[in-house]
Amino acid sequence: MKLLVIGYVWPEPKSSAAGSRMMQLLEVFRGQGWQVHFASPAQMTEHMADLSRIEIACHSIELNSASFDRFIQHLAPDIVVFDRFMMEEQFGWRVEKCLPSALRVLNTEDLHSLRDGRHQAVKEGREFELRDMHTPMAWREIAAIFRSDLTLMISDVEMTLLQNQFHVPATQLHYIPLMVEAQSSCHLPSFDERQHFITIGNFRHAPNWDAVLQLKQHLWPSIRKKLPKAELHIYGAYPPPKATQLHNAKDGFCVKGWVDDALQVMCQARILLAPLRFGAGIKGKLIDAMTVRTPSVTTPVGAEGISDDWPGAIAYDDQDFIEKAVALYQDSARWHQAQERGDALLASRFLASLHASALIEKLVMHHSQLNGLRGQHFMSSMLRHHSMKSTQYMSQWIEAKNQLSLKVDSPSTE
Repeated sequence: MKLLVIGYVWPEPKSSAAGSRMMQLLEVFRGQGWQVHFASPAQMTEHMADLSRIEIACHSIELNSASFDRFIQHLAPDIVVFDRFMMEEQFGWRVEKCLPSALRVLNTEDLHSLRDGRHQAVKEGREFELRDMHTPMAWREIAAIFRSDLTLMISDVEMTLLQNQFHVPATQLHYIPLMVEAQSSCHLPSFDERQHFITIGNFRHAPNWDAVLQLKQHLWPSIRKKLPKAELHIYGAYPPPKATQLHNAKDGFCVKGWVDDALQVMCQARILLAPLRFGAGIKGKLIDAMTVRTPSVTTPVGAEGISDDWPGAIAYDDQDFIEKAVALYQDSARWHQAQERGDALLASRFLASLHASALIEKLVMHHSQLNGLRGQHFMSSMLRHHSMKSTQYMSQWIEAKNQLSLKVDSPSTE
């Protein structure tokens, strides 16, 4: 089997949960012995993974260019995975035109429109409502889900939302969360060996930046007052000047920025704090914390798609967050109970052995039964007939405009 992933960005597993998720999928595909290619129109970055290490061929591709048609026809993959709905919009119609027999798979990472709707509700100081997803972003994203033969969902909560509220057929969705390997028996620091709090997250991701501001302005001053020797260490890729300017060692608010090994610093901390007010999917930092047995305090948004029986505490307002963070930091018995809940949760829901083979089985089955499955999905056919045309013609218009510009700018040969 030959598989092509078209990435919105080049994967950065040390920068974001999305990067880790993509690497997990790529390793599952390679573990099957498939020939795997990764292509992206994005600029390469300093933190991107070395895909050649796992024998994945990399290709730079262009937006709004017929050069992609020639590329995809020459490569001729059996399966094409679009990383996020924007890539399906850009390249889905071209794949369908050039390789109609290829299985088209959408990887959502999370529901962007759900995260965006929650963000809007937070900005307006009110509770999120389903109508907050009645937006152009949701129309685009859910249309891409309908157009795709299969969509990979990281959160079962979002799967339920898509099926119950937007009537996406179950046959077009597959649940595969962030995955972890079985835990080893290696020594991790004990309660007494650990100190301080940690929070971590890519600063370019709006929910993470909002969480840092919540800690700085509303939460940390009260926690620090109750625990005057404690510090909060803040890590994350791409910290802007507005973030580093928040650093105040005197108050124990320490902005550290990039760290090469997030798990190493996480296992030294006693508690991870994640006061997320909006977001979607499942939060990689919280899964990572469980793998190094670091209890966490988060919000219902943070815990969504993972568990209600939290390995730490779920807080429902600022005062609740402060009190639970302080109590968990000081209570050894409660802290060890949280560790045990995290161990059980990882083993029951997030082991790679539970999900990797199921994903391969679903892809192989869908590829072998592609015509029959497409025949069941009327909405998919309808949206490809109409919505596909607008993105196709816009892309071709931009391509023609670019070619005309090149002719005008080039010197005459006469």
